[in-house]
Amino acid sequence: MNQTITDSDVTAAADRIIAAFAATDTEAYFAGFDPRATFVFHSEPRTLRDRAEYERLWAGWVESGWRVVSCDSSERTVTVVDRTAVFSHSVRTVTEDADGTRTETRERESIVFAARDDGALLAVHEHLSEA
Repeated sequence: MNQTITDSDVTAAADRIIAAFAATDTEAYFAGFDPRATFVFHSEPRTLRDRAEYERLWAGWVESGWRVVSCDSSERTVTVVDRTAVFSHSVRTVTEDADGTRTETRERESIVFAARDDGALLAVHEHLSEA
């Protein structure tokens, strides 16, 4: 299938990821990423080379009592190039640790999406930088 993707397809896929992240919904969150996706986070010392590696990191956070309280997306930009797209935005996130300590972060994020032959639009790369 030679599927053309639109800005609204990309925004909808990004919104699903953001909503799942904001709800600390592990299953729905990782469903938005291809198993081969890579992740570059300013808070991590190295690139996470696939979704499974990130899932293990996430599981450790959740097991320690960490959760997302809120996640707000603004200044959104979508660039579609054939069957890939880049979604960039500003992110304000509030998380909470097991002891109830809340932390607010402000970051810039780019998520690269690719259209698969089955019609799914999945993230294949995420890059998070401090704002």
